[in-house]
Amino acid sequence: MVLEYLDFDHSDDADGAASWDALASVRPDRLPAALREVQSVLAWAHAAFGAPDAGGAELGEWSYALHCSQEGVGDRALAYDAGRKALDHTPLASDSGRCTLSLTVSGSAGFSQALAQAFGLD
Repeated sequence: MVLEYLDFDHSDDADGAASWDALASVRPDRLPAALREVQSVLAWAHAAFGAPDAGGAELGEWSYALHCSQEGVGDRALAYDAGRKALDHTPLASDSGRCTLSLTVSGSAGFSQALAQAFGLD
């Protein structure tokens, strides 16, 4: 899948773990398309690597952080439901400003390589 809205930056740490950070700023009418990209990335990660690391004793292959805010409104609730492979979010204020969406996906070197290959990331 080619990503049109999510523009990822990549970094590695000394232990070989990788972090991919994406930020998209879109008009409210374009947010559904940007959210479909987030949904695609998270659905792929769940299917390929299982449940994300929940911070427990056993570390998973990957984890993520997701955030959405809208100018003039503030933070918007946004969560991924793995069972439904869907994002749940509060309704947007169509008469307000741009929506800023951020997604950070972190994981092992193997996860990072697979993510880059699946989505054509550099």
